[in-house]
Parts: sequence; C-alpha cells; structure tokens
Amino acid sequence: MPRAWFSMLALLGLMAPGAQAQGQYGRGGVPGDFDFYVLALSWSPGFCELDGGRGHAREQCESGANLGFVVHGLWPQNERGYPTDCGPAGRTPSRIALDQADGLFPSEGLARYEWRKHGTCSGSSPNDYFSDVRRARQKVAIPPALQKADRDQSWTAIDLERAFAAANPGLRSDMMSIACKRGVLQEVRICFSKDLRNFRTCQEVDRSGCRTRDITVKAQR
Repeated sequence: MPRAWFSMLALLGLMAPGAQAQGQYGRGGVPGDFDFYVLALSWSPGFCELDGGRGHAREQCESGANLGFVVHGLWPQNERGYPTDCGPAGRTPSRIALDQADGLFPSEGLARYEWRKHGTCSGSSPNDYFSDVRRARQKVAIPPALQKADRDQSWTAIDLERAFAAANPGLRSDMMSIACKRGVLQEVRICFSKDLRNFRTCQEVDRSGCRTRDITVKAQR
C-alpha cells in the first residue's frame, strides 16, 4: 500500500486500535486493562549482594539497613505478558500519595519508579495505587523462618513456596514463583486477583520461577 494511504488512514483514525493505544499510552496499552496483579517482594540481602547499591537500591542496601522482604512492586499482569509505562506522561504522585508508600518500598525513588512503570497501568490514581500496594502487602504473611534470617540458609524453590503457602491460607505453589540469580534468592512473586481479594493461579508467572535446585537465602545484615 502506498505510503500516502497510511498517512490518510492514520488521519482518519482507521489504523488498528492497538496502534492508537500504543501512541496514546506509551509502551503498555490502556490503563486498567489487565488480568491480575503480581506482588513482588524483594529479599534484600540476596538482591543487594548481587545487584544492589546503585540508584533506587542505595537506601535498601546501605550498611546496617538490616532489611528482609520489602516491596519491589505491585504489577498489573496479563495471562501472557504484562503492560508497562501506560502513561499518560507527566502524571506524578503527590506528596500525599507518596505517604501511602512510606514503609513499603525501601526508597521513595523506587516508589516513584514503580508508579511510572507499573502503577500507570493500573487505572488507579497514584494515591489509590499505593493504597492497593499496602493492601496487598498486608495480605501476605512472611514464613517464620524468614522473618529474621540471622544466618545463611539453604532452601529449594518448592520448599520456599510451601513455606509461604503454609503461612498464607489459600495460597498454593501455582500462585507464585521464586526468583533467584546465581543460586541466590532475590524475590518472591505472589499473584492476586484484580480486586486484590484473593490469591490466584498464574501459569506464566509460575513457570518463570527459579529452577535451581538449591537456593541460598542470604542472612540479613
């Protein structure tokens, strides 16, 4: 088709709806159009040993922080793939909204970044998004063995999943995944229904989990 026809179709709004959404909302699509949420909880000692100390992670990884699990993000997710950076550009969280995130994320910089990348796809205001982050985090109990890890521990991925399932009625291994890097625990990702009322299955997220047999859970420092 000649280039002139493409220009005419674009002007008339006859290009594919997805292309219009891409242009309006950035890389991600339409805010609010997703299937479920993933709550990503970062295990600070493992994350900091492998990737930390830079950018948004500076506060999380500074000496003496002694952090365990912290919120990495609450991510809108589809059965296949996920949206990011849904815009509209320039919409930034207010001070009141960021107060909702206080104590959840290890730094305000990470909270702002997560809003831009993932929160803008939720269809919620910044204040409501961070309120939902808090609500999701409050629904997850950390297994007793990981509430205060004062020494390195060796786990398998399935045993970590079983520990979280035992601490959280209704949660099963096909509703979460364990993320590791070079055999070190970095993150636990737990899937929620879109209304955050229940845990839910998430095949793609579950399949993306760590397949290393032995996982080291680094001690808090």
